[in-house]
Amino acid sequence: MLNEDDGKDRAQAIAKRWDTAGNARGSLDSLCEEIARRILPNYAGSFSSGGHSLNTPVQNRTEEMYDATGALALTRFAAAMESMLTPRNSQWHSLQPSDPTLKKRRNVQLWFDELTQSLFKYRYAPAANFASQQHENYMALGAFGTGATFIDKLQPRYGRGLRYRAIHLGEVRFCENHQGIIDTVIRRFPLTARQAAQKFGVAKLPEKIRTAAVDMKKYDNSFQFIHYVTPREDYNPNRLDASGQPYRSEYVSVEGPAHLLDEGYASFPYAISRYVIAPGEVYGRSPAMLVLPSLKVLNEEKKTVLKQGHRVVDPVLLAHDDGVLDNFSMRAGALNYGGVNAEGRALVQVLPTGNIMIGKELMDDERLVINDAFLVTLFQILTETPEMTATEVIERTREKGALLSPTMGRQQSESLGPMIEREVDLLMQQGLVSPMPDILRQAAGQYVVEYDSPLSRAQKAEGISGFFRLVDWSQNYVNVTGDKRPLDWLDWDTAMPEIAQGQAVPTRWIKTFDAVMQMRQAQQQAAQQQQMVDAAPALASLAKPMMQGAK
Repeated sequence: MLNEDDGKDRAQAIAKRWDTAGNARGSLDSLCEEIARRILPNYAGSFSSGGHSLNTPVQNRTEEMYDATGALALTRFAAAMESMLTPRNSQWHSLQPSDPTLKKRRNVQLWFDELTQSLFKYRYAPAANFASQQHENYMALGAFGTGATFIDKLQPRYGRGLRYRAIHLGEVRFCENHQGIIDTVIRRFPLTARQAAQKFGVAKLPEKIRTAAVDMKKYDNSFQFIHYVTPREDYNPNRLDASGQPYRSEYVSVEGPAHLLDEGYASFPYAISRYVIAPGEVYGRSPAMLVLPSLKVLNEEKKTVLKQGHRVVDPVLLAHDDGVLDNFSMRAGALNYGGVNAEGRALVQVLPTGNIMIGKELMDDERLVINDAFLVTLFQILTETPEMTATEVIERTREKGALLSPTMGRQQSESLGPMIEREVDLLMQQGLVSPMPDILRQAAGQYVVEYDSPLSRAQKAEGISGFFRLVDWSQNYVNVTGDKRPLDWLDWDTAMPEIAQGQAVPTRWIKTFDAVMQMRQAQQQAAQQQQMVDAAPALASLAKPMMQGAK
């Protein structure tokens, strides 16, 4: 721990790093604020204050939101991303050893199966809060192009496990290393004096916060803090203290300033996801940014149509200025004498309002663009054509997978991969995983993540479908010609384990290669014995004449 003077200097340096890291954001905050007011009103006003206005009481923030198309499309986008990437009702990934030879070791496969099950068990535990926070992350991804999730251990008072928290983009800034990998996160966030005392201890707090923390009247006074995570410059893997952790974690108080905590992480605690990145930019760009002009135009068109619709429902009346109609009544059932002349010609006319359907058609054009950007129309392909055959479904699914692969690939490599690495590290730190097999330990426990989400499964299913199409074709050929030679090309012993793996069948449900060979050997021996039993009467009948002839 740094002394008071060094701690103050370090805290000031970190606060300055927060300011300099903000230069890379440019006008991002104002752009996100503009988007939030139109499609995500819960976030309206939060970017102008660094994400802190979310702590204010409930307010109506929909003043600039005249049409809900963008908000509904964003919600569907988040639901689609979850269903295709991290569906909560299925096991959407597995862990496998990096060394292909270790895949043949049953004890290694069973250990990885157990590890995968443990990940899903603790990830979707109620106290972990993963599902709701991941949904918030997908919403931020669609609206602002960047999502951030903090993954940490569950507090001891709640047991052992994992805990997730979606971080507001307004309170986090990050930097890339020379390879374009995010390795530094600076998060500025508020805590009340009471919360700060709980997290850091009263003794470590600056005088002003310490005074508030022990005064019941000032418990809820809010103060600013910074969490700074970056690669450790003095990293020494042989040490057991914080210096032996590759990432340095520091908490500082802006008020004071003061250096509060200096710890370490064995794995990067933040999972940052970006939708797409423009050249030279660090932060992501979102579908909402792409169609922001359409969102603005649709809002203005909706205001115009509402005004015009009001005129149609409650029209403007035109009357001759002769004083006869001064007391004209618009009440239902009212009689207005003098509204027509002696010939019956109306003296009151309705102001023409134009063709309101043109406005509706223009709005529908903008809605189509918005829904396309948020992938809504793409996910309607299967639901709107339920009469498709199985082959058509496979082809449509494959087409959908091709269109979504770039987006989904970035999420897997940039967000989900680091998140899983962090989860494995935390579970092993807490002893929630069985000891690693010796042969795997000798290989340094290297593993790869194999994604089994609906999207990746659809991509893998192409080879499996092709194999069974070949089986069907070969069977038809055999039925027509009686020639069984095409079946000789089908290697079922090689195909079945890979088909089982592609269909997400747990390893423990599948027999090992040795067990299958033993079973076949036993069946072959039993068949030979049965043949001998069946052939015994015939052999006896042949042996009897031979024995008589010999006499």
